[in-house]
Amino acid sequence: MRKTLLLNPPSYEGFDGGAGSRYQARREIRSFWYPTWLAQPAALIPGSKLVDAPPHRVSVDAALDLAAQYELVIVHTSTPSLASNMRFAEALKRRQPNTLIGFVGAHVAVLPEQTLRACPAIDFVARREFDFTLAEIAAGRPLAEVAGISYWDHTRAAVVHQPERPLLTNMDELPFVVPVYHRDLVIENYYIGYLKHPYVSLYTGRGCASRCTFCLWPQTVGGHVYRQRSAEHVYEEMKLARRLFPQVKEFFFDDDTFTDNRPRAEDIARRLKTLGLVWSCNAKANVPYATLKVLRECGLRLLVVGFESGNQQILNNVRKGIRLDRAFEFVRDCKRLGIKIHGTFILGLPGETRETIRQTIEFARAIDPYTIQVSLAAPYPGTELYAQAVANGWLKTDALLDDQGFQDATLEYPGLSREEIFRAVEEFYRRFYLRPRPILRILTEMALDRHECVRRLREGYEFVRFFSHRSEAAHAG
Repeated sequence: MRKTLLLNPPSYEGFDGGAGSRYQARREIRSFWYPTWLAQPAALIPGSKLVDAPPHRVSVDAALDLAAQYELVIVHTSTPSLASNMRFAEALKRRQPNTLIGFVGAHVAVLPEQTLRACPAIDFVARREFDFTLAEIAAGRPLAEVAGISYWDHTRAAVVHQPERPLLTNMDELPFVVPVYHRDLVIENYYIGYLKHPYVSLYTGRGCASRCTFCLWPQTVGGHVYRQRSAEHVYEEMKLARRLFPQVKEFFFDDDTFTDNRPRAEDIARRLKTLGLVWSCNAKANVPYATLKVLRECGLRLLVVGFESGNQQILNNVRKGIRLDRAFEFVRDCKRLGIKIHGTFILGLPGETRETIRQTIEFARAIDPYTIQVSLAAPYPGTELYAQAVANGWLKTDALLDDQGFQDATLEYPGLSREEIFRAVEEFYRRFYLRPRPILRILTEMALDRHECVRRLREGYEFVRFFSHRSEAAHAG
């Protein structure tokens, strides 16, 4: 066995490891998601170690000192973080030339050869799912015999692309990740504004049947078939999680759309009820009342729902598969049952105009989810949105982030500049939250729970500071 380190590398101050390291940008309030994609192979590789540098405040120098002690170093990267991650690989290679360095993540899955040629310090990249790929490499199998990778053949100075590895179909073959969390992570370092603290998140399946043009993971890694662990397998891991983490106040299932298989979601929920757990998950705004009722009665607290836009044509343009009237009905059902909603919205999708931005803000105010998140459309390589943006001349810059880590508006449309789209994010937040109803919700929550009071005060400070710095950065640019 090669001595193996799985690393989410250090980043800039204010980094947000959101959505499986999808964003890697400064966000409105500090938040960190669990490095589940690295924890999964870590659970397969005996003697391995997982280091999630940003939430544990591991510096670049400390990470290099640690990585130099390992024979195989796996780095999780993304489009926004790739340049800094490459610099880390180069520094490690200078220190330990014999260290085998591999990169994983959506960006390298789509652009393997480009990545390797841009940074010869990287020995290989693993394409698409990489759990058993990395396990084989850690076990000492030569790269020329491993499916699902692209690698440098240094004898020929050439990049070699191995055959694709089939996607895993029996998800129960994957070991539990919570023992790795318990061994290598400090769970109190992970925060999400809309989840109780401390929380733990994990996946019960991969892939998503939806065809949203902007969504990164189904188009690059997970595929468009929702491959699921059995309800019994999930239940056994949750039993273990409750024992390992008695301090956890909430568990989150980070599947792209946990509720897509409703009978299975209900089965898992009924099993979780016997454990007395509080849990939340991602959902589409089309779950029927009967299913919502079962989930709520079995411990569901909150749903994260991607509404994206308040304009039906934009939803059609990105193939969201949701009608606004159905979304209104869904929200009414959730409120009737006492299920909280964290609604996510995207500004700058194809078809966006000043009027559609106004409509989306009014839609958000009308449905009034408990909390919201507003992002800028991000055309990641490998997505249909990226291909459309290039073909239509919408893409004005390849840089998804500015120099200080703030998400930038990269798309522009006739009659709507990227600067206007960028500024609309702050207006959206202001018009949603500076209303009596959201203010009263927050004040009530703070009055009822001292810990929540302290947390909300901190988040409020971070929120105001974020937009102040964001505005300064925009003006400086």
